Amino acid sequence: MSIDVSRIGAAIDRAAGAVQSLEQELNQADAKLGDGDTGSMLARVVGAMAQSGAAEATDASDAFGKLARAGMSATGSSLGTLISGAFLSLSRQTKGRATVDWSDLSGLLAVVLDGMIARGGASLGDKTVLDSVHALVLALADVSDGPQAATAARVSANDALHRYRDLPCRMGRAKFFGDKSVGLDDPGMLAFAKLVNAVAGSEAGPAT
Repeated sequence: MSIDVSRIGAAIDRAAGAVQSLEQELNQADAKLGDGDTGSMLARVVGAMAQSGAAEATDASDAFGKLARAGMSATGSSLGTLISGAFLSLSRQTKGRATVDWSDLSGLLAVVLDGMIARGGASLGDKTVLDSVHALVLALADVSDGPQAATAARVSANDALHRYRDLPCRMGRAKFFGDKSVGLDDPGMLAFAKLVNAVAGSEAGPAT
């Protein structure tokens, strides 16, 4: 099965359910390197997206567009803006398409990543959510169905989080902590991994 509006809506619903229980954990992680509000911001953004009516959209492009607009209305934070921009890019790329094939995800997300880099100013290797997205793009390159995509997504998100944990942050407020950020998870990367685990959970078994 390909990715249709009902599947997009169900994924956002799973993310919204997960972020409620993750809010304080993400805030605590962010408090070590930033403002301490990543969890609360994501709860607002994903909550608004869950109310956007994506599952009732006319096609995949419309669903992604609804998610983008909902995210933009919920926050003006840097991470929130990147998330909304990602969905806007997906909407533009899938214009006129009722569904999205699993095999197309890597290419679509590669374009999303380019936009995030241009918009956010970070580079790959700076220990940000961009590194998580880049790992996802690579992991999805050869998938052909939902279970493959889910397993690849979960493994890549968790591997990226672990791989960058012992490196210093080089972007945002976290960069001012320098070597003190070594051993700490970037809040955006942590949130990405947690939400990918929640969203992909119904498609695949435990990540390895």
